[in-house]
Amino acid sequence: MNKLYPFLLIILIISCSKPDSGYDKWETFGGTKDGARYSEATEINASNVKQLKIAWEYSTGDATEKSQIQCQPIVVDGILYATSPQVKAFALDAVTGKELWSFNPYELLGGQNSWAGTNRGVSYWSEGEDKRILYTAGNWLFCLDALTGKPIESFGEGGKRNLQKDLDYDKEEFFIVSNTPGIIYKDKIIMGMRLSEGLDAAPGHVRAFNVKSGKRDWIFHTIPQPGEEGYETWEKDSYKNVGAANNWAGMALDEEREIVYVPTGTASYDFWGGYRHGQNLYANNILALNANTGERIWNFQAVHHDIWDRDFPSNPTLATVTKDGKKVDVIAQTSKQGYVYLLNRVTGEPIFPIEEVEVPQSTLAGEQSWPTQPKPSLPEPFMRQMFDESQVNDISPEHKADILAQIKDKSYGNMWLPPSEKGHVLFPGMDGGAEWGGASYDQETGNLIVNANIMPWIIDMAANPKYENAGQTVYANNCANCHGMNLKGNPPSFPSLISLKEKYKFDEVYNIITNGKGAMPAFKHVKEADRKLLVNFLLGIENESSDKQEVMGEGPKTAQFLMQGYKRLLTKDGYPGIKPPWGTLTAINLASGKIAWQSVLGEFKELSEKGIPPTGTENYGGPVTTAGGLIFIAATKDEKIRAFDKYKGKLLWEADLPASGHATPAVYEINGKQFIVIACGGGKGTKSGDKYVAFSL
Repeated sequence: MNKLYPFLLIILIISCSKPDSGYDKWETFGGTKDGARYSEATEINASNVKQLKIAWEYSTGDATEKSQIQCQPIVVDGILYATSPQVKAFALDAVTGKELWSFNPYELLGGQNSWAGTNRGVSYWSEGEDKRILYTAGNWLFCLDALTGKPIESFGEGGKRNLQKDLDYDKEEFFIVSNTPGIIYKDKIIMGMRLSEGLDAAPGHVRAFNVKSGKRDWIFHTIPQPGEEGYETWEKDSYKNVGAANNWAGMALDEEREIVYVPTGTASYDFWGGYRHGQNLYANNILALNANTGERIWNFQAVHHDIWDRDFPSNPTLATVTKDGKKVDVIAQTSKQGYVYLLNRVTGEPIFPIEEVEVPQSTLAGEQSWPTQPKPSLPEPFMRQMFDESQVNDISPEHKADILAQIKDKSYGNMWLPPSEKGHVLFPGMDGGAEWGGASYDQETGNLIVNANIMPWIIDMAANPKYENAGQTVYANNCANCHGMNLKGNPPSFPSLISLKEKYKFDEVYNIITNGKGAMPAFKHVKEADRKLLVNFLLGIENESSDKQEVMGEGPKTAQFLMQGYKRLLTKDGYPGIKPPWGTLTAINLASGKIAWQSVLGEFKELSEKGIPPTGTENYGGPVTTAGGLIFIAATKDEKIRAFDKYKGKLLWEADLPASGHATPAVYEINGKQFIVIACGGGKGTKSGDKYVAFSL
């Protein structure tokens, strides 16, 4: 017998028993359930990336003027699954881009689009020959045959189940859009929700549903009920009338430990917490839950009593780092603040010290802000943390003067300045810092790759008066956050409503409010009488005196102060009010907590032509890292996809897209051929599109 035989046999046994990392596949949102956004594919590398060409394009055919596609596709057994701007699901041959099937949820419900907005992907589950796609459109969770796209009749009500039900609440008419796909664990799909930002928000409880029947398996109350731990961190009975504290950003799963990690957002109302005095667990938390039962294992709160809309913006990333000579399994969670919270995956203990720092306190009547907020010592922040006059946009004297005039009477200089009637500059801004595209963890370098927006926003608060016009009261409590109390909006994201009567008739406006349109959500949860009062107000039609008595738009409670519209601090020609760069891509070594490199992400061509170095742009979507030494990212407003060297951050390749790729790419390999696919849906102030584009050598 060959003397090497026993040795080779041992190697074979070890290699065969090695756990499947899954990094050679792209079968879930984030690539793998740990949220790594990492691919083992190596065919495309630094030496040949410039040879990438378009392999195929697929048009969904249903884009509208302001639609988007934020979907990251998944690929299973050579089939690519994704969604369209109008939230239709479809399957393609992943090599050729040929359509295999398409599913229109409108046809199953027999009604209009009542789930306007976005969808970021689908989930896949299989057991033997039973293969299913689960995805959401508005408040509906659909279950489809993965090979045919037909609804599976035994799931819920003929292939669908209503997410408005089984929330342990005595009301079911809520605005719910589950825009980020759930995560599959055994025979469960664990789900979060996107909800209203106002006092009409549903409670943001986390739920698991059986993938075969659609029945609820468990629920975790993010707003605790009597007898539950955390109840004492709220005013008594807050669970009856306070909503949100929801997971809209996605989750990560440690399958071996059977733990699902759930980041949550702000409780309602976002900017004035007079009805939710206290620390407010489990809002703005990372929750470690038993994936079998939903029971809490540990939690970490990053913002106490949030009044800045500091939602956790993306699903966390699971990794392993070496600390003090020992390997530690960790969870890395990016934030809008530009922080990365690095915690022990088992215990929730910080890997680096996190201190509580004193912060300025609110002066708004009825508010009781929290005296301190957590500040990580490491990892280093991946963006600037403070905006003052030294940071004002100075690409020209005119730009600087413009911004200085806008902030003349505002407060600024501290990221924790509370909302006030005077108004202040919120920096890092409302959209981060980090956004929903998520981070990527590179297995080779140990670096966390994260893109960031460097954009200041303006937060103005005003007392919520009792209007004589009942429709104006409905508007103030349901619409002013986006379109402003003065109806001027914040174009292009939030259009002006001042001249609405010149464009639309009563029925047209009523249908848009009821069913949604583009990024505008549906408001079916608002009573019919209120919607009619609202339309009359918007069109300048005087309400009958009897109608004034019907108004219910205030909900069970009314915020004493309202935010006066989402407003970026921009120059008159649309550039961010801060010095460049305005978009960055950063590599953070998780073992040391130090930044390894940082690169500018995005470009305004007209500024470059004037000799100004690339400034970066706002970016929506995330990066993917590969074993071939590359980082792929689209995300930017300049309608390009790029490849960076993952070791130094050098830009190696870029290509034009038919519309901005405000999504995260999917990377997969079939028969040794590697593909990069990006959804090119535009929106966010850029032209809308309807294409998925695949690149290969």
